[in-house]
Amino acid sequence: MQIPTLTTQRLTLRGLTNDDFPTIADFYASERSKHVGGPATKEQSWRMLAAELGHWSLRGYGRWAVDETATGSFVGVIGPWNPLGWPEPEIGWDLMNGHEGKGFATEAAKAALEYVYEVLGWTTAISLVSPPNDGSRKVAQRMGATKDGMFAHERHGTLEIWRHLSPDALSSGGIEAYA
Repeated sequence: MQIPTLTTQRLTLRGLTNDDFPTIADFYASERSKHVGGPATKEQSWRMLAAELGHWSLRGYGRWAVDETATGSFVGVIGPWNPLGWPEPEIGWDLMNGHEGKGFATEAAKAALEYVYEVLGWTTAISLVSPPNDGSRKVAQRMGATKDGMFAHERHGTLEIWRHLSPDALSSGGIEAYA
């Protein structure tokens, strides 16, 4: 399985590796992970890393590790995600501790959305947001997404559905149409 590498102005989106595990384990051990299934033990965090990589094998796409290109710092896990139990394919983002508030999630999620529309041929995408997660909601809004209902997940509880602009809506200005 070959995971493509994407680049943006500041970021490199690449396949996850076992070298990313310590940062992922730290994130999932923290309270910041409460909106995405944490806090979790190291064993549970390792299984989450394995699930991310397995998604690529099972679906042919998945979320990338995101590095800040200038520093090489691993800043997040972002991209297309559609595990069993999801209402439809989404663009998801998790920023590792200390990397929030810098625009990394928005920048990488825009690249991921462009990829799923142009390469995978998706015609729509959502993002799921835990209602108390204001930062995640702001990312969805900056991307031009609009609230499109609620979804009750068996483990994560009630989540907001944010619908992204369609490929047709973006065609006049490309990914810059989000601005």
